[in-house]
Amino acid sequence: MSWGTELWDQFDNLEKHTQWGIDVLEKFIKFVKERTEIELSYAKQLRNLSKKYQPKKNSKEEEEYRYTSTRAFLATLNEMNDYAGQHEVISENMTSLITGELTRYVQELKQERKSHFHDGRKAQQHIETCWKQLEASKRRFERDCKEADRAQQYFEKMDADINVTKADVEKARQQAQLRHQMAEDSKAEYSSTLQKFNSEQHDHYYTHIPNIFQKIQEMEERRIVRIGESMKTFAEVDRQVIPIIGKCLDEITKAAESIDHKNDSQLVIEAFKSGFEPPGDIDFEDFTQPMKRTVSESSLSNSRGDGKSELKFGGKSKGKLWPFIKKNKLMSLLTSPHQPPPPPPASASPSAVPNGPQSPKQQKEPLSHRFNEFMTSKPKIHCFRSLKRGGAGPEDFSHLPPEQRRKKLQQKVDELNKDIQKEMDQRDALTKMKDVYIKNPQMGDAASVDHRLAELGQNIEKLRLEAQKFEGWLAEVEGRLPMRNEQARRQSGLYEAQNTSAVNSCAQDRESPDGSYTEEQSQETEMKVPATDFDDEFDDEEPLPTIGTCKALYTFEGQNEGTISVAEGEMLYVIEEDKGDGWTRIRRNEDEEGYVPTSYVEVYLDKNAKGAMTYI
Repeated sequence: MSWGTELWDQFDNLEKHTQWGIDVLEKFIKFVKERTEIELSYAKQLRNLSKKYQPKKNSKEEEEYRYTSTRAFLATLNEMNDYAGQHEVISENMTSLITGELTRYVQELKQERKSHFHDGRKAQQHIETCWKQLEASKRRFERDCKEADRAQQYFEKMDADINVTKADVEKARQQAQLRHQMAEDSKAEYSSTLQKFNSEQHDHYYTHIPNIFQKIQEMEERRIVRIGESMKTFAEVDRQVIPIIGKCLDEITKAAESIDHKNDSQLVIEAFKSGFEPPGDIDFEDFTQPMKRTVSESSLSNSRGDGKSELKFGGKSKGKLWPFIKKNKLMSLLTSPHQPPPPPPASASPSAVPNGPQSPKQQKEPLSHRFNEFMTSKPKIHCFRSLKRGGAGPEDFSHLPPEQRRKKLQQKVDELNKDIQKEMDQRDALTKMKDVYIKNPQMGDAASVDHRLAELGQNIEKLRLEAQKFEGWLAEVEGRLPMRNEQARRQSGLYEAQNTSAVNSCAQDRESPDGSYTEEQSQETEMKVPATDFDDEFDDEEPLPTIGTCKALYTFEGQNEGTISVAEGEMLYVIEEDKGDGWTRIRRNEDEEGYVPTSYVEVYLDKNAKGAMTYI
């Protein structure tokens, strides 16, 4: 089966067919190219989808991914990202193995086809030229034969006419012979041309055209094989990524099977456990006894000589009716004066009286009036700002429940330890570099590293102080439960001697030693209350966090209420900076704190702690 023998006369149809074959190949290339674009678009959409649902860094969503269900979802997102990558591989392989290869092949195929049909046209033109030569020789032979026949007839006529001269007859005879010779020559030429044409025609239809058509047939068959191979590659490219896609799906299944509902439930407990005890039973209050009602309405706390107060919030229950309102906040609402405080005194100086200005005494209203006002008034929303999720809070996380506070403090300590280790690693590396520079001065100047080493030393010292501060708070939280009752009894013993003290309201207003009020952004001061049943209803207040250190420039003998004595050169902690009244609040240890004149000390504030005390 050969196109050269079977289709020897179908040159034009073969030309159309081969062009159609090239068009089919280009159509397949276009199909594969659009498929690669679809794969790329699909992969891009999958990646965008996976990225859209990924948790944002340093956000609340990132914390939610500690649960097994959300971790499984995160694993699904990651596997979908890999799944999208496999579709990108499909697109890349189809582009390189099919689209690129076939595009080059089509260009070669077009050149080959053009060459073959050019040879075919050339052979066709040659045979047509031979045919024209044969036709011309044939016509010339025919014409010469006719001329010879006419010349012979004329000679015979002249020879038969007695009136024609012998010369005319001879001339006619010679002309007839000449024509006969020309006819013979034309005959010989026609015969030779005919033989040549037949030979050329035989070679054309049995040699040249079959060879050309055979090459065209082979070209077309290669095209058909090539498009078949490309289709097979089209399937193989998909088949190659199926195992990897299967692994992605297996990982998604594995992540789904790793979901542990019990573990997630335990994590919820760890995340939201407050550490508070549930409220106990409320005792029955017998209002038929006038004495109990009178005592309940008169005051919240009596002196130890008069016995314990009969006013009970929930009886002797150890539970808390207001677990989110601290004890000193409530007492602040009960004892804060209605009148604005007097103007602040002038700042103390080294030449001033050592004890500073006398702190004014505020007159205390009947406690029942304050309590009635508290019970009937609506609570201000900023009393519960610690409940706002994501809101700013004190640096020591005292606005959180005990268990959550412990976790936050532990997390902060771990972060600081990591930062310390990082700084120490840098310092060790620079120290080694300095040693190398000392041994080999040509490699660098050892003195150039000293500045950076000094900075690292300062950073490490600051981080250590910060870590010690948080470790102290952490130790306080971890040992708070056994210390609570003892601290409450110690505070209750001081209440009779200190009827008025500096307290914080929900708006964080506190009274300084001279009686003036300042707006404080830290947590509340400790409140001295008697050891009554009311005392058990609220948590003890946490001490204010340190915001820096200070050095005493002069000796100050604090004799007034709220002040503290310091010696020249003594280093102390600052827990409240000067608010414009000339006083700075400092702490020597856990039990000794108070105010000193600002001009008596040199303050070194910690920027991080100060920033952490700012409320939003």
